[in-house]
Amino acid sequence: MIKFYVAIAFCFVTASCSSFLKYNKIKSDFKTEEFDKKVKIIETEEVEETEEIDKNHKTIMPPAAVELTPAVKKKSVAVKVIKNNIKIIKAVQTPLKRQPELEDNEGFDNQRRPLIDPFKIGEKITHEVSYLGAGAATLTLAVKPYALVNEKKNYNFFIDIKTYSFFSRVYAVDDQFQTYLDYETLNPGAFKIDIKDSKQVKEARAFFDYDNLKANYWEHKYTEVNGHEEKKLNWTILPYSQNLVSAIFYMRVFKWTLGKECLFRVADDEKNVIFKAKALEKVILKTEAGNFNALKLRAEVVTRGNLSKARDFFIWLSDDDRKYILRIEVELPVGSLVSEVVEIKAGL
Repeated sequence: MIKFYVAIAFCFVTASCSSFLKYNKIKSDFKTEEFDKKVKIIETEEVEETEEIDKNHKTIMPPAAVELTPAVKKKSVAVKVIKNNIKIIKAVQTPLKRQPELEDNEGFDNQRRPLIDPFKIGEKITHEVSYLGAGAATLTLAVKPYALVNEKKNYNFFIDIKTYSFFSRVYAVDDQFQTYLDYETLNPGAFKIDIKDSKQVKEARAFFDYDNLKANYWEHKYTEVNGHEEKKLNWTILPYSQNLVSAIFYMRVFKWTLGKECLFRVADDEKNVIFKAKALEKVILKTEAGNFNALKLRAEVVTRGNLSKARDFFIWLSDDDRKYILRIEVELPVGSLVSEVVEIKAGL
């Protein structure tokens, strides 16, 4: 997760050319056939607009495969009951124990669902990103309408980063990140990255196959120095691993209280690491969007028992059921990156 914020900071600590690269034609040649074969994504708006005609009854019906109602999954166990010397098999519904044991289970059902869902459709949190005290960009975190990913209901999370027009003269950034999180398991099956800045145009797609515990990643990139480059990665992941983007939203499903430490797995760039954060203190955070009761968290990324190279990484969450990300601070080798909320649309 720290890598994501460092990536945001990269554009602010790099001197570069004064405008976007003119690579629209090149980007149109980027192909993601392998991803498209593995992953079928239908946005909710598309589902609602797609209709089929029943030729027998001449009526309009939604696609039969669409099912957006959450189901409670339970494990069926056969139990032997002896009655009058006759063995009777009864099916007993037993809840599965929530996994993985690494994660805190307070505030969840016996599986993976939070008892209070922090995400509302239409939610939009807008930050101003500043470097060395100067406003440079907007960061938007949004909850879009549900999507179907391989016929399963998914959350649809979207992140957008754009530099201000005056800062774009130094270094232009127009990046979008989208990830889909299974509604029941909270596993991120697929995500997309589209980057357009002064030095590169990049398109990346990834799919986490939890049945086989494999991560698949495809990337196209074009730069002035190296031209068109392609990269494919495939590695073994651990169960219930988040991706680089979903981790930002996933941390909000936990029931944070003062002093609590929460951990979860993250898989990225052929690595399996642990995201860890601890709630340090309760504060009143004064922002352009208003004053908030907040919890200040110190976050770390642990890999092979050692901390990552990031020195300080702090996150402020609203101290309520929604747990909005209100502020982010990342200490860098030169200065610090700060992202703070300026507007919140709660959603429905």
